Amino acid sequence: MIESIQNIFKIPELKKRIGFTVGLLAVYRIGGHIPTPGINGEELSKFLHQSAGSLMGFIDMFSGGSLSRVTIFALGIMPYISASIILQLLTIVFPYLAQLQKEGEAGRRKISQYTRYGTIGISLVQAFMIAVGLESMAGGGFIANPGWGFRLMTMITLTTGTAFIMWLGEQITERGIGNGISLIIFAGIVARFPNAIVDTFRLVKAGELAIFALLFMVVIMVAVVAAIVFMERGQRRIPVQYAKRMVGGRHAFGGQSTHIPLKLNTSGVIPPIFASSILMFPATIGGFSNAGWVKGMQEVLAPGRPVYVIVYVAMIIFFAFFYTAVVFNPVDVADNMKKYGGFIPGIRPGINTSDYIYKVLNRVTFGGALYLAAVCVLPDFFYRAFNISFYFGGTSLLIVVGVALDTVSQIETHLITRHYEGFMQGVRLKGRSG
Repeated sequence: MIESIQNIFKIPELKKRIGFTVGLLAVYRIGGHIPTPGINGEELSKFLHQSAGSLMGFIDMFSGGSLSRVTIFALGIMPYISASIILQLLTIVFPYLAQLQKEGEAGRRKISQYTRYGTIGISLVQAFMIAVGLESMAGGGFIANPGWGFRLMTMITLTTGTAFIMWLGEQITERGIGNGISLIIFAGIVARFPNAIVDTFRLVKAGELAIFALLFMVVIMVAVVAAIVFMERGQRRIPVQYAKRMVGGRHAFGGQSTHIPLKLNTSGVIPPIFASSILMFPATIGGFSNAGWVKGMQEVLAPGRPVYVIVYVAMIIFFAFFYTAVVFNPVDVADNMKKYGGFIPGIRPGINTSDYIYKVLNRVTFGGALYLAAVCVLPDFFYRAFNISFYFGGTSLLIVVGVALDTVSQIETHLITRHYEGFMQGVRLKGRSG
């Protein structure tokens, strides 16, 4: 593995791409410390840290702490993620968008353009809501000059910051090592790991956390990372056989055997993100409302409560099936196989093939949904068992491990293409899309 890392610096193009990626990620982290004009950032940061269980606390995780500091990157990349998800869901409703997905590179460019427009629109709305919310918090004491001037300035600043982050991600994808948006999220989450480690050791030093409990946490963390790597790379391969075809009376094409790879976790981290966002709305609304029924709902759906855990797991399972149905269509797969003379051994082409794929996909997705739910409720388990926040679990760890796998796979592809060994001799690492 050490030799493989040394080989990275022997390839000028790969070395340039990695350096370019690291440089843009450094720019992103620097921008995460530039304050938004007109806001008392220190006092507001203390207030927002008390709302860690709300939707703002969840978004703050993806922005690398920029939201709690109310910097120019406070919205982070979440508007882009929301726009991408909404556009994917709209492909079910609008045939025009579904057709664009099938038009290759030109269609993808058009969808990317629509995603950018959607990102700007969502950013403007969220920035306006943040500005109005900041004015109402504690009587507007965090704002020097409240009013429409502050609102417009906040909208322009935060929307421009999100647009710049989106541009950074696209540049990393095109001129860096790829997966730009994922690496932006990765950098924001990893940037908070050192503080989490320091806080954990402070608890040990203060006697609030036993050494045995810390060692047990480390063992569990390593086991969870290994489980995530195993599950993210897991596939159910359905064998496919293509019949030979004679073209021009002389040449025979086809006849090879291949497979349909059904990923164990097709939906990625979308189900936990959706479920967390919906369940955290009561906590967010409760911070701005004193109504009794709102406070009651906030208390029932507080993180760690039995009702919260049950609803959270149920929503993760639901969104896992829902999003998988959006991105993978067994009918299209069966039609394409039939068109090119492919068939699953023992299964008749056409509707029987699509039904078989659908049945297998449901079984695989159910296992993947249970795995997602188990990883995401792990922090609640540790909080109840040891009364500490287990930062190295849940959605953040899923994203970090998944993006790391994708990045290593990208680098290894460059090495193998240029006749160098990969990171592990005799083993080809694959990302989540591999």
